Amino acid sequence: APSPTTAVPYMSVKCIDVRKNHHKTKWLMPWGPNHCKKLKDFDEAVSRQIEANDIVFAVHVPLPTKEMSPWFQFMLFIMQLDIAFKMDNDLKENAEITLDVSLAYRDDTFSDWEEIAHAIENRKLKCTFGSPKTLESEGRHYDCDFLPFMEIGSVAHKYYLINIRLPVNERKGINVGIGEIKDIRLVGIHQNGGFTKVWFAMKTFLTPSILIIMVWYWRRITLMTRAPVLLEKVIFALGISMTFINIPVEWFSIGFDWTWMLLFGDIRQGIFYAMLLSFWIIFCGEHMMDQSERNRLSGYWKQVGPIAVGSFCLFIFDMCERGVQLKNPFYSIWTTEVGTELAMAFIIVAGICLCLYFLFLCFMVFQVFRNISGKQSSLPAMSKVRRLHYEGLIFRFKFLMLITLACAAMTVIFFIVSQVTEGHWKWGDITIQVNSAFFTGIYGMWNLYVFALMFLYAPSHKNYGEDQSNGDLGVNSGEELQLTTTITHVDGPTEVYKLARKEAQE
Repeated sequence: APSPTTAVPYMSVKCIDVRKNHHKTKWLMPWGPNHCKKLKDFDEAVSRQIEANDIVFAVHVPLPTKEMSPWFQFMLFIMQLDIAFKMDNDLKENAEITLDVSLAYRDDTFSDWEEIAHAIENRKLKCTFGSPKTLESEGRHYDCDFLPFMEIGSVAHKYYLINIRLPVNERKGINVGIGEIKDIRLVGIHQNGGFTKVWFAMKTFLTPSILIIMVWYWRRITLMTRAPVLLEKVIFALGISMTFINIPVEWFSIGFDWTWMLLFGDIRQGIFYAMLLSFWIIFCGEHMMDQSERNRLSGYWKQVGPIAVGSFCLFIFDMCERGVQLKNPFYSIWTTEVGTELAMAFIIVAGICLCLYFLFLCFMVFQVFRNISGKQSSLPAMSKVRRLHYEGLIFRFKFLMLITLACAAMTVIFFIVSQVTEGHWKWGDITIQVNSAFFTGIYGMWNLYVFALMFLYAPSHKNYGEDQSNGDLGVNSGEELQLTTTITHVDGPTEVYKLARKEAQE
């Protein structure tokens, strides 16, 4: 597949708003048959006595002779201001710029523009000036950070038009002390159509494969004479959350203007990761076989609690950012002091929860490996069937722990790399090309992981003959030997389970 996203730079065109002279439309086009009257620079505006309030920065998306497509999935815009230094119009400390922005669309080159959104937004300017502020430095540009500008969760139309005004009101202090703005540049980022097709194909292929193994797995459990144990239920729940991510509802985004798809995707991913983290805790706990209250979810509240709190915090943060963007695509939680503090608070709480969880998990893994090494020393003295049971159990646990560590490490690397790539627009020089192999690889890896889990931990239906069963295990003829650890039959735990618990406690 091609790289996941493409970044396209746009330079705004300075238009003169002549609506006072009975201009036909309120939308100003930068080029084309009905293009606006343009200004080369602000010096021309001063000489022609055109006020700042009559200047509109117009950007047409995409560039001439191209058109947008629903396969692009989303549009994210970053803004960069070209601000020149002038002695009599210096950029003051903590300057804030007010933008009066409008967004419109149309699906052909001759129909009228339809408004999607209009908002008045504030953005804080973070700029540095490398040279001393003297007369000789006049005209040099400040080095300003990128500003978040807009995000849309679907690209349902062919052409988009952005009109930006910088209204000046000296009495209210609006757009005063922001330096001399020469140009407004935008960078538009969208998903590549080719990558979207590969992504959709993967989802469509993986959905039935996970569904089939889920049905097979649950059927094996229902054939048992006992009720399903906690570990089996959690693995099944993990399968359901994986299927929830897999179901390719994105196909509908090609035909419908569903702007909430980004938020929906975040929620689906969040549910899966919360379920996966809960599974790891319960998986380790059920292999300890050291407490009588195992096999009940309430026994894990200390470990599962931080996952729930962390997930809830990230959900609230996402709703505050992408939830509000459904109504106002220009909104960003990071633009205000309160919003930034609130966002940071949610992220910090989620981070603390993740650290607590990680400590719990490391402690449990350590305990399990200690228990296992204790059991391994007594394996040679056991009878054949019992020894095989434990060897199988230990092998599966160690194999799964290694696979889990590899998957978790890959995911963390992927997360950090993707954050750095996003940060490229905020930090400047750092560029890392995250290719589509990374995205599709991580996604395929978790599907394979869930598939392997269900395959390895489906209950065994092997029946043992009377001579083996009575001699080695002390269980009734034909009773199923269950190759997971928490073996609770209808009439209580089997001898194997009792023995395992006893050894673990010793």
